[in-house]
Amino acid sequence: MKHLVYILFSKKLNRFYIGYTSNIEQRMAFHEQAESHKFTSNAKDWELFLKIECASKMQALAVEKHIKKMKSKLYIQNLKIYPEMRIKLLYKYNQGSPR
Repeated sequence: MKHLVYILFSKKLNRFYIGYTSNIEQRMAFHEQAESHKFTSNAKDWELFLKIECASKMQALAVEKHIKKMKSKLYIQNLKIYPEMRIKLLYKYNQGSPR
């Protein structure tokens, strides 16, 4: 089973959405069919911006929490540009325990 942190981007909203999944295809379909009470229903142009494969669910949830806590578009953009940032992030949460 794959554990992924995924980041979606909407040009319409100029916003990122960060989430965790073990099935990216199913999760993307969920976002495409999002009901009006879900954040991603605010736009129909969500595209997969980045995915980060993790060793465990605990690690993925810790990485997701870290990225959300940063509250920075620049940080997210840099995660895509600089693979070493992703490697350091995975290493930091290698044991899967949130810090």
